[in-house]
Amino acid sequence: MAIMEVVNVTKNFGGLMAVNDVSFEVNELEILGLIGPNGAGKSTLFNIISGFYKPTKGKIIFQGKDITRLRADEIAQMGLGRTFQESTLFMQSTVFDNVFSGFHYHYQQPEWKAFLHTSGVFEEEETIKHKALEILEYMGLIDFKDELAINLPHGHQRALGICIAISTSPKLLLLDEPVTGMNPSETSIIVEKIRKLKDRGITIIVVEHDMRAVMYLCDRIVVLSYGQKIAEGLPDEIRQNKKVIEAYLGKEGVK
Repeated sequence: MAIMEVVNVTKNFGGLMAVNDVSFEVNELEILGLIGPNGAGKSTLFNIISGFYKPTKGKIIFQGKDITRLRADEIAQMGLGRTFQESTLFMQSTVFDNVFSGFHYHYQQPEWKAFLHTSGVFEEEETIKHKALEILEYMGLIDFKDELAINLPHGHQRALGICIAISTSPKLLLLDEPVTGMNPSETSIIVEKIRKLKDRGITIIVVEHDMRAVMYLCDRIVVLSYGQKIAEGLPDEIRQNKKVIEAYLGKEGVK
């Protein structure tokens, strides 16, 4: 069953067509790879799906609802989370506080109770603190919970971005280059963590240039080139697709 549908999406920036009539579905509890060379339209499409851009044509259906014209915050509240290529961390805050802040969409207590520090607010905050620590434990950052985000190594900062996205309780998570800049050991660990997010009921779309990680991680792959979809299929099918090899992977493909 599809949790999201991208339907004939086109995005023009003046005379530049960044995305051209792209359609695909994302099934529940799968990891879908979205790959292509630089400038293929991947990040533009992510921005359309998450509400930061509005398409010139086409629509986005999420959990059976048309979200094409909704604001980014409205889409996030519906259960669609994402990370970004560039760091969006609160660099001068602790690792724990970065994750804790991600729960703000889901506060149940009204503001006036928070101002009065009622018992209900205290109980909710304790629950959220426990959840934040559990996420940090899962992603291997629990030992850094009191460290300022700015002091983390690059790989740990990428992992923290994923923690924040998880804290928004997404049904669908968009991961934009989650292992970029990581060494092979860090990549292997994070890829396994991402794979197991399906056990938490999270469906994932991942943009990533590390093709070995993509081929291992993803259930299916959609390939873009110059804003158009040129292929869609299982990793082995994509690995052997001549159009993909010519457009992106190189003549030797991925071993």
